[in-house]
Amino acid sequence: MKMLVHRVSTVEAPPFDLATIKTHMRISFDDHDDVINNIGHAAAAEIEHFAQVAFLTQIIRVTIFDPALTSGLRLPVGPVAEDATITVTIDGEAFTGFAFAGGNRPYINWKRPWFDLNPTRVNIEYQAGFGATHEAIPHDLAQALMDQAALHYDGRSPMSAKELTMSPHMARIGARYRGVSA
Repeated sequence: MKMLVHRVSTVEAPPFDLATIKTHMRISFDDHDDVINNIGHAAAAEIEHFAQVAFLTQIIRVTIFDPALTSGLRLPVGPVAEDATITVTIDGEAFTGFAFAGGNRPYINWKRPWFDLNPTRVNIEYQAGFGATHEAIPHDLAQALMDQAALHYDGRSPMSAKELTMSPHMARIGARYRGVSA
């Protein structure tokens, strides 16, 4: 089984407030605003990937090649509203034989017809994210984003991967959203 995940942003707003990140970094001048903006976007992308979340509203497109015939599938990116519309196609044909559970770790439970199929490709499309503005992002994730951005800013152009890793806050919070238990 191979799974490809593609994200399409539906909002243009950044997932952070530049002034708040600058305050967190103790920067009171505007000379580096473009750099800090880029760092904020990079930190957000890192956290989204690590925590398997969408900060702001995104369309998630999942393609699964040669899927394993199991009873269900945890969707790769959350959160997803309980009443969200999930579109599934199996080998190009619309499929409705599933139940859906939303939340931070959304899940599709395949109903019995799934086991009668021998699919080669499954496509799933849904909308994920906390909302349309950075204010919708939970405070712990917003703090992790600021910490990671500060780490990037303080460690610009590291000489090795060991010099720039991830903030401990990002690791702890991101793991919780991803569903890793310590």
